[in-house]
Amino acid sequence: MITLNQLNSLSDQDAFSKLEECCVSKTWINNMVNSRPFSSEKQLIKTAATIWYGDCSVEDFKEAFTGHPKIGNIESLKEKFAHTAQWAGNEQAKVAEAKTETIEELAKANELYEVKFGYIFIVSASGKSASEMLSIINARLHHDVDDEIYVAMNEQHKITVIRLAKLIQGVSENADLSSHLTTHALDTSLGVPAKHMLITLKGIRSKQWKPISVGVTNSDGRISDVLPPGKHLTPGVYSMTFNTANYYKINNQKGFYPEVSIQFEVTDSSHYHIPLLINPFGYSTYRGS
Repeated sequence: MITLNQLNSLSDQDAFSKLEECCVSKTWINNMVNSRPFSSEKQLIKTAATIWYGDCSVEDFKEAFTGHPKIGNIESLKEKFAHTAQWAGNEQAKVAEAKTETIEELAKANELYEVKFGYIFIVSASGKSASEMLSIINARLHHDVDDEIYVAMNEQHKITVIRLAKLIQGVSENADLSSHLTTHALDTSLGVPAKHMLITLKGIRSKQWKPISVGVTNSDGRISDVLPPGKHLTPGVYSMTFNTANYYKINNQKGFYPEVSIQFEVTDSSHYHIPLLINPFGYSTYRGS
């Protein structure tokens, strides 16, 4: 770990090497190096997002994806990017806890994903179990090729920010690493959080609803990283779809609504929280805080 002042003071070559631990896209790294000095950790995170979303192309996104192993296959990264292997292993730690059957299903899904999209499955794996990642990849396998790249690039930037926080001292404490958008699902029939519920955020692109992010609620019924830190939705109408059918299935319940889709309007950069209160025969929502 280094300080922000140390990053600012490094030679271009050394700064490139350090930032490559976070993301291997050369465009992103070079623009970050050239953006120094950073006045604060907050500016560092804001600049990282601005460059990723404003300066990088689809080819840059795909180059960044090469800096990750396939989920559950840490060894594949050791020779190519030895300096990122340990972080990748920590990020995928929960995979090792999974049952063999789940690992095998995840490996098969990864193969199908790579064949369809031409790059490995990218997901911010920190804190996610193998079964949760399996749910996410199975949902994303249904995306069109032209749409999935936008979901994958958001996941890539989540990982980049996590690694910046590991690289630069004080980032976690001094920069806002929260998501512009969060969600929370509660099962009011059982009086418990609705955990392991698949949720998809969509926005309008080319006059059609397109996926932006796919996640699974945690044990508290929340998804706190719907969007990467520094990424703000542009003003407009968005949709969050809750896969209630599968949630009822895994909880041995019979529900009337196979999915709940909530449309909402984003007007500014303030925080948006979209909660869902669900029971087998009804649901409600409101703008949370």
